[in-house]
Amino acid sequence: DLISRAENPEKMLNQLIIDMKSNLAKAKQEVAGAIADETQLQADAETMRKQAEDWERRAMLAVQEGRDDLAKQALLRYNEHLQGAQQLHETWVKHKAETESLKGSLRQLNDKIDEAKRKEAAERTAFEERVNAAIDRGAAWLQTKQRSTGGFPAFGDHLPANTYQPMDLGVNALVWLTLSKSGVAAESKTIEDTTITIYRRP
Repeated sequence: DLISRAENPEKMLNQLIIDMKSNLAKAKQEVAGAIADETQLQADAETMRKQAEDWERRAMLAVQEGRDDLAKQALLRYNEHLQGAQQLHETWVKHKAETESLKGSLRQLNDKIDEAKRKEAAERTAFEERVNAAIDRGAAWLQTKQRSTGGFPAFGDHLPANTYQPMDLGVNALVWLTLSKSGVAAESKTIEDTTITIYRRP
């Protein structure tokens, strides 16, 4: 995929995670708003339903009292509130479905972030393994260049025999440091011989 072909997959994954976290924050706000709206719609529908029931009771009382005029008005209000409650309930049902869809998208985004984090960790581990392998190969190659005298090829190689080039001390010290930092044991013959060579120089 695009990530595996990228020049720096870990960097690309890190930026992808940052972008997705930003989208996640926005998605959480949208879901929170949708849940609040859903709760309010449900409450409004329930309130309207109770008001419809109240007007129905009033209509029945008016009939019992022979007040047909009041009963008719109460029934009109009952129908208005009942229709309003039904409309609010239908709106709530649709909104609830939309909220559930948003929740599903939020879960998917969370899953994608987790997957990207796993890929980032795997890429970092693979990179570290490649670096360590390269260091091991480099250290092994350096050790093959060590001379029987304990030193390494340096600037003084082109000079007459028994002529010392001061820069050679720096070269051998640098090789010693490189090998030490590369994990070559301090008690190894390579390190010991290089140490002796360094101490022999003025």
